Amino acid sequence: MNKILVIEDEPIIRKKLLTLLRAEGFETISSDNGNSGVKLAQNQQPDLIICDIIIPQLDGYGVLKTLQQDPVTAAIPFIFLSSKADWSDWRMVMRLGADDYLIKPVKREELLDAIATRLQKRLYQTKRHHLELKKVQAQLNYLLRYDQVTNLPNRLLLEERFNQLLLQRQGRYRRLPVLSLSFDQLNQINNTLGPVSGDLLLQAVAKRLLGRVGPLDTVAQLGIDQFVILLATTINQTEIGQMAETLIDALSLPFTIGEYEIVLTPRIGIACFGRDALDLNTLITHANGARENAGQKGQKAYEFYIASIGDKSQQALWLELQLRQALPKDELQVYYQPKVNLRTGEIEGAEALIRWHHRALGAISPAKFIPLAEKTGLIVPLGEWVLRKACTQAKLWQTQGLSPVQIAVNLSGHQFNQPNLSNSILAILEETELDPRYLQLELTESTLMDNPNHAIATLKELKSFGIQISIDDFGTGYCSLSYLRLFPFDVLKIDRSFVCQLTEDVKNEAITTAILQMAHSLNLKVVAEGVETASQLAFLCGHKCDEIQGYCFSPPLSAPTFTEWLSTGKRLSLSSLG
Repeated sequence: MNKILVIEDEPIIRKKLLTLLRAEGFETISSDNGNSGVKLAQNQQPDLIICDIIIPQLDGYGVLKTLQQDPVTAAIPFIFLSSKADWSDWRMVMRLGADDYLIKPVKREELLDAIATRLQKRLYQTKRHHLELKKVQAQLNYLLRYDQVTNLPNRLLLEERFNQLLLQRQGRYRRLPVLSLSFDQLNQINNTLGPVSGDLLLQAVAKRLLGRVGPLDTVAQLGIDQFVILLATTINQTEIGQMAETLIDALSLPFTIGEYEIVLTPRIGIACFGRDALDLNTLITHANGARENAGQKGQKAYEFYIASIGDKSQQALWLELQLRQALPKDELQVYYQPKVNLRTGEIEGAEALIRWHHRALGAISPAKFIPLAEKTGLIVPLGEWVLRKACTQAKLWQTQGLSPVQIAVNLSGHQFNQPNLSNSILAILEETELDPRYLQLELTESTLMDNPNHAIATLKELKSFGIQISIDDFGTGYCSLSYLRLFPFDVLKIDRSFVCQLTEDVKNEAITTAILQMAHSLNLKVVAEGVETASQLAFLCGHKCDEIQGYCFSPPLSAPTFTEWLSTGKRLSLSSLG
């Protein structure tokens, strides 16, 4: 049932219009002045608006101007119904963007015909928009899952197929071999022959690999010099070894690229699900380690991973003990990386990032201790500590009279799945007296996809408090597009892996452009992280990205330094970008 908003100050006319529209099966809402009419349109988003010109508080022209400036209401069909019959009035409303102009008293048939015409046009525009969005989604799905040069699956699609195989084999024998393959000379050859010949060589390697594996196996490319093969049907060690030898023999034969005959030296490392690890990332890591040992001292060019407890395990245990003591020893700090509005150049937000300065070892990289905290469960108390610190600091900036800053805090999967998460976050907001609208929670796709229905319900509850929700590292996880419209997101962050080579890699440009188009069509704010160069910044400005964060403007800052930047009005200069 289509919903129509009537904005008319004369009670008799308003009542007649509402009676007529309800009789025709429309749902109706109404207002007798311009200001409340605008609020109704923004809150309830009707399918069509009928508005008088001369109304109290805000006239019809003002109503239309206000709604046209709001992306949520700009596309709603707008019909003026007025007693003013001058040609200049008609020209004025058409110039402002109205869809039709009817003169009072209007005939029933004329009004219904105008409504039907505008609703039909909006239905057509909506269908066309959905088709265009579907096309962009399909393009983005392909770009996110396949290598542009070889058309081989990338890491994301490899992980999806790996998980599918695990589900298919649930309750049965599930040894899944993962082969990591590389060539010592590939980077050097690519640099010597140039990118065109290098791409032809990669395509030839991909074709030869596909010709040697089975139809259910997956050959993926994870980088210019690394391929990963997931064997779906080979189960025992002898067969796995035979497959590795087959691939090595095939890839050792010369490749003819133009006038060159190229001979490569392949090496393969092998790890098996169940025996060596229970997740794909660890399997690839173990297979990479085995590959590094393959072919040394006259050994075979492939090698199986052999699990062992060594120095690295002992170092990890020691680091875990140190991390458990880091909070009580006051070794942890929260740094803040500015988020800059690309329209104004002003700082309007910050991401809270934890830093660890060990008294003996000095600064320890988050890349080392965050995975360890995730693995041991320490991420829950650490995450709560960061949230409290960040909210306290954001409130402090406000009490100091500085411009309000929206603070973004990452929620890990462990935190997100904690019972009473919403109550815990609300308690921290009440304790620190921070208005919820100045808090933004960032979650990765993989966190949300563990239990999508639970995640959607939790996010809606958090958002109902006024908290903003951001999807972090978009394009590197699982949900990508199929679930994107189901989650109540406000912000989408483009992963730094797409931004870092934005102006050097055509594929990354295409992915980033598609993400921006899709996100804006869904009324999501877009933030690009990891922006480091002027060329990246210029690209993002030119493609209407909303915010950026990265070393191009500032690294993460200590609280005192960030405070100084806010007090001095530090901003990004956009004049040189045109």
